Amino acid sequence: MSAFDVLLQQLVNGLALGLMYALLALGFTMVYGIIELINFAHFSVFMAGTFIGLLTLNLLGFTGSSQALSGFPLLGTLLLVFAVTMLATGLLGVAIERICLRPMRGLSGTAPMITTIGVSFILVNIVLLALGPQTRPFPAIIPDWRWPIGQAEVTLRQVLLGVAGLALMLALNYLVQRTALGKAMRATAQDADAAQMMGVDVDRIIVLTFFLGSALAGAGSLFFGFYYGFTGFYIGYTTGLRAFTSAVLGGIGNIPGAVLGALIIGLVQSLGGQLLGVRWTDVVIFSILIAVLVFRPAGLFGVQTPQKA
Repeated sequence: MSAFDVLLQQLVNGLALGLMYALLALGFTMVYGIIELINFAHFSVFMAGTFIGLLTLNLLGFTGSSQALSGFPLLGTLLLVFAVTMLATGLLGVAIERICLRPMRGLSGTAPMITTIGVSFILVNIVLLALGPQTRPFPAIIPDWRWPIGQAEVTLRQVLLGVAGLALMLALNYLVQRTALGKAMRATAQDADAAQMMGVDVDRIIVLTFFLGSALAGAGSLFFGFYYGFTGFYIGYTTGLRAFTSAVLGGIGNIPGAVLGALIIGLVQSLGGQLLGVRWTDVVIFSILIAVLVFRPAGLFGVQTPQKA
């Protein structure tokens, strides 16, 4: 394989990873855009999503040794698993907001953020105690079909990830930019008090934001499971921190910025692993996080943080 083909292969891999990180980063940036809170519990919602998806597949009769599906059985199974997982993680996000964060709304300082860290540890330990520390294989129901691009290749999993990820992000963009609900979300992000005086139900908007962000994390968690073929109680932190870096890089609170940042981080991980070695990829990624926080806190898009009255 020539150097160009290696580069092309890593570009394909990096874009696929970037789309997965984008789904997770959108949850960070949506919550921050509405209530200016960095929700570290989002890491564990992502991790829980992989187990919810795995449990759903097991209930449907699929195990680690199951054969791949094709045609309508594959499409129907994927739609069902995605619907169940996104609904469950969305409701988990709503529960976190209603039980743990709403009573603390209006408090200044770092207490709400520290609470999300505590919630994250609680979720991790619940999974650890209930299911054990072993990694769990994900049923390989997606066929290992590959298509050549020169000497490089693109897999069916990458194609499905790309199509589904883009569809979800376009649907979110339509919701935020073209609907009355999205208008209310943007008004709440700019000034919650003024939005409430104009008749916007701010509590409902915040709950919906947690639901949507967590549901997208659920979709991203299934992409992780199908892409890597396993899950474990520890996957949330590494993947979540990379997604958080994506949101910061693009400009946290900015939806297009989160997607752009995630694609950059995916490419950095893929190309960095090829050029420097896999063990150095996190060093590069988190060095980017530190550099952005120090030299350009607003991120690449340079959007000012909404000022609350």
